Amino acid sequence: MSKNPAPLAFDLKSLEVFLAVCDTGTMSAAARALGMTQPAVSQSIAELEQSLGFKLLDRDVRPLAVTVPGGLLRQRASALIAEARQIAPMLRQTERGKLPIIRVGLVDSLTRSLTVPLANYLASIADEVSILSGLTALHAGELLTRRLDLFLGVDDLETWTGLERWEFAKEPYCLLLKEGTKAPRTVADLKKLAAAQALIRFSARSQTGLHIDAHMRRLDLTPPRTMEFDNPYSVTAMVAEGRGFAITTPLCVKESALPGAGVVMAKLPGPQVSRALTLVARHRELGRIPRDLSDLARQTLADVLGQPPMARKISA
Repeated sequence: MSKNPAPLAFDLKSLEVFLAVCDTGTMSAAARALGMTQPAVSQSIAELEQSLGFKLLDRDVRPLAVTVPGGLLRQRASALIAEARQIAPMLRQTERGKLPIIRVGLVDSLTRSLTVPLANYLASIADEVSILSGLTALHAGELLTRRLDLFLGVDDLETWTGLERWEFAKEPYCLLLKEGTKAPRTVADLKKLAAAQALIRFSARSQTGLHIDAHMRRLDLTPPRTMEFDNPYSVTAMVAEGRGFAITTPLCVKESALPGAGVVMAKLPGPQVSRALTLVARHRELGRIPRDLSDLARQTLADVLGQPPMARKISA
């Protein structure tokens, strides 16, 4: 059985008082700004310092200066208070049947395929739409810290509870070769190719890069690290340039948008591996929106992948 979370060492009012003191530089000025008495402000700051166990203000200088812990609290408290002040206006806006804002993370290899359909759908349900592309790992961190409402990518939060996941696509890893290169048919052929050409890698900062590295180790293939990139365009461009071969996916090749680049895709020899693309959101916070978005993503990617999987909820 999980333990109850520890009680918070502060409330929003105490943070508001602390920020007012930081902004004005004195207890008396903060009291006037907040419509409080100076003793009440002083007591609030003292109780906050006691509950946190840190000295937050240097009282030996004028105007008051923040300590190192106080500076960190000021930064975090400003974000919390700004977010809290948006709650009432956001609740009022929901009466109109639309969200005030929705923030979505989209892994780089899906931006070309999904940006327009996702943006059009999101615009119908929210007044403000923010779609941020980049590595899944960055999006996962921003989902957990509530800077994103959901993300679509290669799920690396499988061990986290309190999330819902909708798998909307699965695609195989494949070889990407310079046109004219003989495609290897066996793992032994692949090893010969790796001995003759450099492997253009996806960065290990990405889940795709980690998956590919793990598969190469299973095949007992450890080509030297010469070039690696964190976006599909760069990987495809280097293969087109004749700098080596790559292990990639059909969506990554599509994302690179290099028509007539002189590259070809070929089946990856040996055991077949694939990557699952998943929509991840906080459990039950957005109603049907995660399911509807995953259905839209599945339908949009059907033509690219050829065999669209059934969109399904895989955990909550």
